[in-house]
Amino acid sequence: MHAIMDKTGFASDTERDPRWAAVLARDSRADGRFWYSVASTGVYCRPSCASRRARPENVRFHASCADAERAGFRPCKRCRPDQPGLHARQAAMVADACRLIESAEQAPGLATLAALAGLSQFHFHRVFKAVTGVTPKAYASAHRARRVRSELARSDSVTAAVYDAGYNASGRFYAQAGAMLGMRPGEFRAGGANTAIRFAIGECSLGAILVAASGRGICAITIGDDPDALARELQDQFGEAELIGGDAGFERLVAQVVGFVEAPRIGLDLPLDVRGTAFQQRVWQALRAIPAGATASYSEIARAIGAPKATRAVAGACASNPIAVAIPCHRVVRNDGGLSGYRWGVERKRALLEREARK
Repeated sequence: MHAIMDKTGFASDTERDPRWAAVLARDSRADGRFWYSVASTGVYCRPSCASRRARPENVRFHASCADAERAGFRPCKRCRPDQPGLHARQAAMVADACRLIESAEQAPGLATLAALAGLSQFHFHRVFKAVTGVTPKAYASAHRARRVRSELARSDSVTAAVYDAGYNASGRFYAQAGAMLGMRPGEFRAGGANTAIRFAIGECSLGAILVAASGRGICAITIGDDPDALARELQDQFGEAELIGGDAGFERLVAQVVGFVEAPRIGLDLPLDVRGTAFQQRVWQALRAIPAGATASYSEIARAIGAPKATRAVAGACASNPIAVAIPCHRVVRNDGGLSGYRWGVERKRALLEREARK
């Protein structure tokens, strides 16, 4: 009778423990936070273990593998709790693939990468995208774009830079150069020389605001306390470009941007010259889909672009956004709804959100 009551008590204690819900759900998010042992089998497992569910009266929780082993339990052969978790193994595998892409003269194909990882092409493609937020092909393209920029800065000619960056045909590079560089390759190599960027600085209720545009569209909207600092930042970004003060027509465009800052619900439909990696472009496009008056969390944006594990990368893309308000990174908040960092200041983020919340 006493033994029965003991078992009942143990079962009740386990079922009241919030960790038991994670075990029942086989929640991989709990892996690494705790481990559980099963008295009837003598093994311990990670919360996500797919083994047959244990009876609660047989379960004990442990803060570490060492604790479980000191209690006399051995690691489960199915979930291998003493080994790195699935997410860690996948991250390491993808890191190896990324290093291979970055070190290869010619980007390895999907079949090669999958074979080296020991996975099918479909499974490898899915895991790579989940970890990085982009496909292997897009990652290779973004890396090659970085190599092109680097080679253009130091090579004697555009042609040499193209081949040194891994292109085996210059025609293919020139077909992509505009989207990749935002200008002709020779102009990029010269630091933006012969490229005209018009700009003007105005005032809004959030402080000084700078608007700049290339021939392709708006390439920068920045906000700050010091107009001169905004101008210096633009000059640093386009060191050799010809920066031209805006004329009356351009001043009207600035006024349109200022009007949008003051009354966000009027909308802002202007062509943008957005330059970034493939992943950043996807994040920024998702931000533009958030309507005024609404917010989204970093994890929601990650899911929206099909990369649910890339929350940190999404936050990084938001932080590197060069076009305030038109690409509304201020509408992205923490999972609990709290305000996180903002390139132009958290108080400005708060003010923008408060304005957008007004009907």
